Amino acid sequence: MTDQQLFQCACEALKMAYTPYSHFNVGACILATDGRTFQGCNVENASYGATICAERTAVVTAVTQGAQAFSAIAVVGEDAPAWPCGVCRQVLNEFSADMRVICGAAKTGEYQVVKLSELLPHSFGPHDLQQ
Repeated sequence: MTDQQLFQCACEALKMAYTPYSHFNVGACILATDGRTFQGCNVENASYGATICAERTAVVTAVTQGAQAFSAIAVVGEDAPAWPCGVCRQVLNEFSADMRVICGAAKTGEYQVVKLSELLPHSFGPHDLQQ
């Protein structure tokens, strides 16, 4: 799957976002190393701390369907890029510090591609807990 196709998949997920408070819709699509894709969108909650980001929704969906190795994720905001927050960066790092992060805006169709390790340098991950 190309970065452009993954970006478009995230744009589709964006349409399902539940954002009655911020009205900032985000969609994500994560690519498993076996070629499967899993979509996610942000789901807000009146208790703001219970809100879940699109990236984590995609990861949880993938894991519940047996995927635990990922090569890329696309994250899309409607009018502006929606870079993964710190919590999402940490969750993604759990599975692959080398995954590509494709981030952009649905309206313009423009995106950037970086490695997760660039977004979360000096990370703490599974390798730190192995003895």
